[in-house]
Amino acid sequence: MYKDRIALYQQIEQARKSRLLVCVTGDRPQLETHINHDFVNLFTRHLDLIGDVERISLFLYTQGGDPLSAWSLVNLLRQYGRKLEIIVPAKAHSAGTLLCVGADEVLMTRQATLGVTDTAINHPLSPGIPGAPPHIRFPVGVESVYGFLELSREFLSESADRAQAFGMLARSVHPLVLGQAFRAHTHVRILMRKLLSRRMTDEKKIEDAVEYLCGQSSIHTFTIDRTEAAGQLGLPVTEPDPKLYELIKRVFDGIGFDMELGTPFNPFIMLGADSTCDYSFQRALVESVEGGSDAFVSEGKLGRQQMPSPPGAPPQMGFADMRAFEGWRHRSN
Repeated sequence: MYKDRIALYQQIEQARKSRLLVCVTGDRPQLETHINHDFVNLFTRHLDLIGDVERISLFLYTQGGDPLSAWSLVNLLRQYGRKLEIIVPAKAHSAGTLLCVGADEVLMTRQATLGVTDTAINHPLSPGIPGAPPHIRFPVGVESVYGFLELSREFLSESADRAQAFGMLARSVHPLVLGQAFRAHTHVRILMRKLLSRRMTDEKKIEDAVEYLCGQSSIHTFTIDRTEAAGQLGLPVTEPDPKLYELIKRVFDGIGFDMELGTPFNPFIMLGADSTCDYSFQRALVESVEGGSDAFVSEGKLGRQQMPSPPGAPPQMGFADMRAFEGWRHRSN
């Protein structure tokens, strides 16, 4: 509960001589959330209450999101704090890594990792997921698209064959989604280069770092530990002392419990022997001592549903997600 974490937040603030803002996006399968434009307004509300300070510490756990939103958040945080520190308890991947590149200090635990910035396009025209509700779409990885195109250039020598391969791709992924992927591919490199240039002057090192973090050959699940973040990327990485680590761990464990981060989403386990059940999931959090807690919540009812099956095949059961509410809710205690 948020009220149980306030004292921990205050202890971290005292230890770091800073003001703390907490941002967590969930990564439960089918319940994932990502950094997006919503967070800019939420951060602004909290930061207005915090006011202008010497140092801001952002406690960040995320698997990524929109790089432009991450860019906006870096610049916003710097409007309120002369120094920006990011605390990574476990992972700050993709757009989260972009945020870390823009910080003055990145405090990483031993298990903390950054990741390559393979942006995933979430679009109403993205491919649907078989068996999932219609509003849930498969996120299209930008670098996966470019990986396919690179594969076709590598193995298909004739332009007609490469055109046919692209046609196959366009039939599987809507052309408007492919167009957005191309724009994101270019834009994320521009943003990363701008952030690195604030700290580095050697153009070759900047380009090497951009390629390392955004390269087409990178695998989205590839992770970067704190040794590599400091050595390979030249980020200002520090590590928490044992007392601070314990505070970070207690905060993260408490949020993980509330958001059920370690529990796979399985509707049939939730239903048990019942035909329907109500649910309420916290899927993202933005919190501070001054600003209270903002939680992105999904609420509704799960029900069993017989799925279409071929003639003569045994009936198959699926589930229906009757979502009644989805959005941000604020609480002050």
